[in-house]
Amino acid sequence: MSLTNAGRNFIAAAIMNSGPPTFFDASNAYIGSGDDNTAFAAAQTDLQASSNKLRVGMDATYPQLATNVLTFRASFSTSQANWHWQEWGIFNAASSGTMLCRKVEDLGTKTSAQSWQITATITVSIGS
Repeated sequence: MSLTNAGRNFIAAAIMNSGPPTFFDASNAYIGSGDDNTAFAAAQTDLQASSNKLRVGMDATYPQLATNVLTFRASFSTSQANWHWQEWGIFNAASSGTMLCRKVEDLGTKTSAQSWQITATITVSIGS
């Protein structure tokens, strides 16, 4: 999963306590799904789908932090995001806000007969 420029800038501002307005906490973290397979570019600020995209808030007790591992989890009900999932990302707002990262990945087609749960894990590590 690739970090966006906006995500990188958010992390740098948070380290310096220079005012990221909305943190990726239980009240503000979202996972979004879309049906566009445009290649990732760090300058992207939203999912690339023109209409079939939706952000859903975190499941209870998420996001979680364990040392250097962040875990985000959201559940999409039978009435949500019924399309071919080809991209997803992590956000700090239901609309607009910061897209921390985006992944282009064919996850299949969700139908109204299904509820899907998506879990994203980010490991912060040292290295080159």
